[in-house]
Amino acid sequence: MYKVDFDNMISLIKKTKTLKVTGKVTKVVGLTVEVEGIKAFVGEVCTIITINDRQIQAEVVGFRDGIAILMPFENTFGIAPGSEVISTGKALTVKVSDSLLGRVLDGLGRDMNGYDFKGAEEYKLDRDPPNPLLRKRIDSIMTTGVRAIDGLLTCGIGQRIGIFAGSGVGKSTLLGMIAKYADADVNVIALIGERGREVKEFIEKDLGPEGLKKSVVVVATSDQSPIMRLKGAYAATSIAEYFRDKGLNVMMMMDSVTRFAMAQREIGLTIGEPPATKGYTPSVFAMLPRLMERTGRSEVGSITAFYTVLVDGDDMNEPIADATRGILDGHIVFSRKIAAKNHYPAIDINSSVSRLMSQIAESDVKAKAGEIRDLLATHKESEDLINIGAYQKGANHKVDKAIDAIDSINDFLKQKVDEYSSLDDTFTKMMSI
Repeated sequence: MYKVDFDNMISLIKKTKTLKVTGKVTKVVGLTVEVEGIKAFVGEVCTIITINDRQIQAEVVGFRDGIAILMPFENTFGIAPGSEVISTGKALTVKVSDSLLGRVLDGLGRDMNGYDFKGAEEYKLDRDPPNPLLRKRIDSIMTTGVRAIDGLLTCGIGQRIGIFAGSGVGKSTLLGMIAKYADADVNVIALIGERGREVKEFIEKDLGPEGLKKSVVVVATSDQSPIMRLKGAYAATSIAEYFRDKGLNVMMMMDSVTRFAMAQREIGLTIGEPPATKGYTPSVFAMLPRLMERTGRSEVGSITAFYTVLVDGDDMNEPIADATRGILDGHIVFSRKIAAKNHYPAIDINSSVSRLMSQIAESDVKAKAGEIRDLLATHKESEDLINIGAYQKGANHKVDKAIDAIDSINDFLKQKVDEYSSLDDTFTKMMSI
């Protein structure tokens, strides 16, 4: 005889919503839509029905006097007073599976070519960082294939590094090199606030078919809404966490933190947050560590992260650069002056540091790296005298040594975009200086 599970049926009936609660649009101010009549939580996704029956997704970003403040993921064209608003009762999620590899996604994790990831698992966009006590220590080297980094700024598996540079000095090119040559199982690349023209250029030129094959690219261009740019960074991090949870070593690259911060500044100012340093709202400085602490090592896998910071006017102490430097485990500084000498990658070695190099590099490598840094610093101090011919050979032993070694050091540091250098080759060439 068939037995009916009444307890399960009663539970399902209780969970079933028999009434559809809707709200209506009362006001549209700038980037926000004010809605009355819905009970929603911050971070909940709602659907706005426009006058031409187009459905626009929006997220609840705040409240004011019993009115919900929503920010749409698309433009507000077609939203009118009284437009119906339906709350979904859910926060944003991103579909994750191995079929993401080789795909280019938008800021909400949807395939830009329309592919539907059916049956994929869903990860929340806003997740908690791993428990600090359950994180494994960083004890092994992550090979990037770039000599200047592997030799003098050695990074570990699970380390988080900032790349600080002004515009047009080679940040994206370096990210493309790392994506192609790094010893990682999967790359997750977030292009946040990039120019639309640069996206395809980065994928085809900098990343290439070889790099794309083991990569997931998340794109939120500069013309999209600030909340779309913001969610792009979260979506990329959630995708990286999925692969880390499978026990893989993930390389995550985000370009750029500055545009992520600018997007949150736009949202904060729009909903009435007070401006602080250089117009950035307090929520910006609260969001940065929450986003970046999600990467790193966990119990099972790792996310090695490279975050680019577009410094305003080449000022390395501007608010976002300063805050990011304090959160991450090291920083790589690009110099416009070095780039002007046709020296690529244009890394200023003496202004850059890897906080974990002392723990993971061999003692002879650390000693040689220290010697090279010393020679670069000595040559830089005396460069003006040398260039005008005022320095006489033999006047200073350290300067003489720096002059003799500078060409071989620069040959070591310079590297073509299509040139790969293994860790052994890097250390061998470094020791020969």
